[in-house]
Amino acid sequence: MTQTDWIGFIGVTILLIAYFLNLRNILKKESVTYLLLNFIGAGLACLASVLLNYLPFIILEASWTLVSAIGIFNYFNRLNKFKK
Repeated sequence: MTQTDWIGFIGVTILLIAYFLNLRNILKKESVTYLLLNFIGAGLACLASVLLNYLPFIILEASWTLVSAIGIFNYFNRLNKFKK
């Protein structure tokens, strides 16, 4: 396996772990852990897609990374509002 394969494999594995833990009600979709796992996993999968120069998955994984980043931002924004 190439370095690109490993990056993609690790990213997809992280995404699947997050999904499985959510299905088992171990992680809630609103939890920062779930959001971070999605952000990291999708980011790695996006990087692998860039390295492979495969545009459909670049778009998919970049979108997933962006949505996760927005979720993380909203999580901490809500947390800060709650503290005030």
